[in-house]
Amino acid sequence: MATLYVTEPGARIEKDYRRLLVTKDDVVLAATPVGRVSRVVLVGRVGATTPALLSLLDAGVGLSFVNRSGHLRGRLLPSTAPNAPLRKAQYLREDDGAFCLAFARAVVQGKLHNSRTLMMRLARRYPIEGPWLQRLQKARAQIGSAGSLAVLRGLEGSAAKAYFAHIRQAVRPEMRSNKRSRRPPKDPFNALLSLGYTLLYDSVMSALEIVGLDPYIGFFHADKYGRPALALDMVEEFRAPVVDSLVMTLVNKRLLQPDDFEPGRGGGVYLSRRGQRVFYREFSDRLEVRTLHPTAGRRLSYRQWFEVQARELARFVQGKTDAYSSFHWR
Repeated sequence: MATLYVTEPGARIEKDYRRLLVTKDDVVLAATPVGRVSRVVLVGRVGATTPALLSLLDAGVGLSFVNRSGHLRGRLLPSTAPNAPLRKAQYLREDDGAFCLAFARAVVQGKLHNSRTLMMRLARRYPIEGPWLQRLQKARAQIGSAGSLAVLRGLEGSAAKAYFAHIRQAVRPEMRSNKRSRRPPKDPFNALLSLGYTLLYDSVMSALEIVGLDPYIGFFHADKYGRPALALDMVEEFRAPVVDSLVMTLVNKRLLQPDDFEPGRGGGVYLSRRGQRVFYREFSDRLEVRTLHPTAGRRLSYRQWFEVQARELARFVQGKTDAYSSFHWR
């Protein structure tokens, strides 16, 4: 099942028997059975009728509200009973330094492995200069000996700088950025990354909630009021394969052009209406890309992988496994 993204300003979601309709000015723009939708994302000035909202809740389908600049404003979730024993174990693990360090090492190892995979792919296609791959490899080699979360965060930050210095060289010159910028993004490349990460957070949060974990209690990222720390933890291993590789494809295959972006508030750069349609369509397709599970012997979509990793973490939290195995992109 796919995510339904609605980006047309002034549109709204309506219910028609067992279908969802996207309408604007009494004209039906799209229609799909509720049973074929796993999630609905409303972007900007888009609404929904009460019957449509109730239909989504009855079907167990969550709904997210994203503003035009890509910020997640809120989420509507079906009522589900939380897994009390799991959450109790999760809260206790938050204060278990050895557990947090073991989990964080696995997450960073997975992130840097996947970052390296994308760096190697790009290096085969584009002229890239600098010792960036070697610097990432050096940070990766030190993960196992990192004795604290602070040291691990330092290694991750150092590797991230090398990673973006590397992949930035593979971006078309007219879309290229000089550095990573957020809130607001200052160029098209950063605008795409920020929007993609927001959508990735939303999908990972949903997987954590399905499993019964609290997405706000994390083990690697420092807790901050209102920040989904555990979702931020788990997003790390999926940044390169889901978002970064998609952005590189959209930019270098010219699916998005400079005129698909426009200036916004705070000096930021944001996708135009056409650009949004392209990005949301391609991001939805990316979540359905399938990769082989090493032990199950079958291919899973990235959406399924989010839940697989959430269940892997749940078992580790409850002491049913001795280690957490992060997602490794091949």
